[in-house]
Amino acid sequence: MTQVVQGTPIRADVRDKLIVALDYPSVAAAEAAVAQLGDVVSFYKIGLELAVSGGIDLAADLIAAGKKVFLDLKLHDIGNTVERATAAAAERGFDILTVHAYPMTMAAAARGAAGSKLEVLGVTVLTSYDDADLAATGVVGGVTETVRLRAGQARDAGIAGVICAPTDAAMVRAILGPDRRVVTPGVRPKGAAVGDQKRIATPAEALAAGADRIVVGRPVTAAEDPVAAAQAILAELQGA
Repeated sequence: MTQVVQGTPIRADVRDKLIVALDYPSVAAAEAAVAQLGDVVSFYKIGLELAVSGGIDLAADLIAAGKKVFLDLKLHDIGNTVERATAAAAERGFDILTVHAYPMTMAAAARGAAGSKLEVLGVTVLTSYDDADLAATGVVGGVTETVRLRAGQARDAGIAGVICAPTDAAMVRAILGPDRRVVTPGVRPKGAAVGDQKRIATPAEALAAGADRIVVGRPVTAAEDPVAAAQAILAELQGA
């Protein structure tokens, strides 16, 4: 369904580039947001907080309503567990599933998603981390080197692509090539609060750097007018 924003039709493929994060503590709150956004948003992310509060069942309702759903669980476990969990996510009809970008974890997820529409994305380095945060975890290389390494490992594992900060998207795109996904959280429209993100960009900057899709939460869901906020992002994406 084509949306019209400020007199300009927004193409369906552009609408799928915006993933709105349902970062809510309850299903009721998430359902209210989805109802308010209506047909403007076609793609939603369900993360850990909502998933453990009933979000998996909500996802089934969203999928039944024709929405696309990104299950952001960042799986990391023994290979058999990751493979089976990924296969279960594929069977439920999810469109995207995240795993931590460790080689054995990504390879197991690739096996679990084989033959399905599910896109497995490896999380390189969280957008709330900087070099100091990585050093505190014992990682010797900084953010750039770690993202570069993990992007290459994601490519070699055969998964669909990676999650990375928009500031890393150009480097990651060069590593992955044109046929794999680059999805970027940490996207903030001009003037929006940065919050807990450290490596950010605007929607247009993220796409220009090589992102296929962007994930936006609070700048839409906490806006005074969430519909207008989502429409403004879509207009910026189409213009980019």
